[in-house]
Amino acid sequence: MQEYINPRYDYSEGDENDVVELNQDAKHPSVVVKLVGEDGNSFAIMGRVAKALKRGGVPQTEVDQFYAECQASHSQTEMLIVVMKWVAVQ
Repeated sequence: MQEYINPRYDYSEGDENDVVELNQDAKHPSVVVKLVGEDGNSFAIMGRVAKALKRGGVPQTEVDQFYAECQASHSQTEMLIVVMKWVAVQ
């Protein structure tokens, strides 16, 4: 079986928690949110992302838009896609 290397990830030396998705298409690529090893509940994820957006200086109107897009999702997978459209994930 051939190993798949995802070009969107930085496989730098260090521990697995140092891997950051390099999503330059995100609305706020400088905002990084850790998902691996954290609470996987959709509302917990939305809260962590919203908090990170606020800390990153994103206006409340955009944070509200983020929440609206997440809440319009029909599954957790769709919600995670929204998260990755907004921020870089770790």
